[in-house]
Amino acid sequence: MLTRKQFISNSLTALAGAGVLGQYAFRMPAAKRIAFDLHAHPGQLYKSEDASESANPNAMNTIAGMEPGQLSGLFLALVADSKLLVLGDNGVSVTGGFKEGEGWADYQRQLKIVKDFLQHSTMRFGTSSEDLTPDKVTAFLAVEGGHFLEGDAGRLEEAYVEGVRSVQLVHYAPNELGDLQTWEVQYKGLSAAGKEVVKRMNRLGMLIDVAHASFDTTKQVAMITKSPIMLSHSVLKMEAGRPIEKRAITKEHAKIVADTGGVIGMWPSGFNHDFQEYVENTLRMVDVVGIDHVGIGTDMDANYKPVLSSYSQYPDLS
Repeated sequence: MLTRKQFISNSLTALAGAGVLGQYAFRMPAAKRIAFDLHAHPGQLYKSEDASESANPNAMNTIAGMEPGQLSGLFLALVADSKLLVLGDNGVSVTGGFKEGEGWADYQRQLKIVKDFLQHSTMRFGTSSEDLTPDKVTAFLAVEGGHFLEGDAGRLEEAYVEGVRSVQLVHYAPNELGDLQTWEVQYKGLSAAGKEVVKRMNRLGMLIDVAHASFDTTKQVAMITKSPIMLSHSVLKMEAGRPIEKRAITKEHAKIVADTGGVIGMWPSGFNHDFQEYVENTLRMVDVVGIDHVGIGTDMDANYKPVLSSYSQYPDLS
C-alpha cells in the first residue's frame, strides 16, 4: 500500500506524464520531475484591491510553503463570479447575477491585481513550457467560471493575450455557457455559446476545465473537444449525506474526462473526513481511470473545510 509520502509524490507528478498538457503551449517538460497543482487561489488574491505583499499576508504565507513543499507550478485561478458568492458553514451560496459588463470589469480588476502581485513575487508568471522548471514556482493564469466572457467566445482572444491559459466553463453562479452540478438545469448540457467557447479554446490552445460542470455538460464538452480536458478539482461519489456531495462525480463522469486524454485533480475538501480518507479516495480514482489521469487540485486557500491546507505539509506526510 502506498504511504502518504508516496501518494503525494505520485499524484502531484502524475500530471507531468499524463500528456494532458502535451498539446498546449504550456506543456510539461517530460524529462523533469514537476510537481503541479491544478487549481489554487493563494491568499484569495482575486478578492484583493491591493497588489502589494503587505496587503496580502495570507498569499505570502501560502507562497512560503511552496518551496519546502517542492511545488514547481500551479494554475493560479481568478474567480469570475466571486462578487456573487457568499461562503457559509454549509458551503457556497449565490446572491444575484451580473448586469451587462460587470463580469468583464471584475475579471479585469482581478487580472490586474494578480499580474501586479506576480511582478514582485517569488513566483514566476508563466505562459509556456519554457517558463516551468523544478527550481522555481511558476504560476499559470486560469479563470474559474466563464462569466467574464458574457457568452462571447471572442473575448478568449484577449484573455489569451493577457496570459490566461485555462478557463473553467462554469462555477457556482449560473452563466451563459452550460449547466453546473449545483444549479437547476438550464441548457441540458452545453449552451450554443458554450460550444463556441470550447471550439475557440481548442483553436487557441487553452486548457478547458470542466470542474463544477454537470455530467451532461462534461459529456458534451468531451464530444466536441479536439484536445484533452481537465477536471481540476473534484472527488468520486461516496455514500449519501456527505458535505458538498453535489460536487462529487461518478466513475462514468471521471472516465469521460480521462477518455479525452485528460486529467482529474483530486480535491482535498471537507467532503473527506480526514487526510487519510482523501488518500484512499484518490487511490480509488486511480483504480477507475489510471494514474496517468489523476493529479491534485488543492483549491488552496479557497477550499471548503480542507483536509490539506498548506503546501509545506507535503514533505512531512509519511
